[in-house]
Amino acid sequence: MSYVEENLMPGERLVYQSRLHRVIFVPPTLIAIVGLLLFGGSSDELCLTVSGVLLWLALLNGISAYISYKTSEFAVTNERVLIKVGLLQRRSLELLLTRIEGIGVEQGFLGRVLNYGTIVVSGTGGTREPFANITAPLEFRRQVQAQIAAKEG
Repeated sequence: MSYVEENLMPGERLVYQSRLHRVIFVPPTLIAIVGLLLFGGSSDELCLTVSGVLLWLALLNGISAYISYKTSEFAVTNERVLIKVGLLQRRSLELLLTRIEGIGVEQGFLGRVLNYGTIVVSGTGGTREPFANITAPLEFRRQVQAQIAAKEG
């Protein structure tokens, strides 16, 4: 059972759910490519050593990205926004819709093209919580705004 499902209140229903974007796998992939190019490009001992270090770094980075991808949850319910990121170093946010002042979206050019970005949840009292590399951040914001409007109307 997921974090979101485990933490739903009585009468609360899940409206929208998102996850981390696969772009988080780009850095370990690029590191692995460079490591493989160095490995195949020379028989020099230094190149082979650097290649080995890069391949280990890519593997560790890739495992970390995979764990983050599988354990991160971003959800909108009819009552709250629930976000959980990480496994060993867990970071979570559960904010009632009535306590949300705004949801900002930050996207660069590549983020707009590939449909990922950072959402910044602003709560009452000035708290700002950024969460990066979320799939479809504009849809996440739209769903939060729709639920807030439904609560007010």
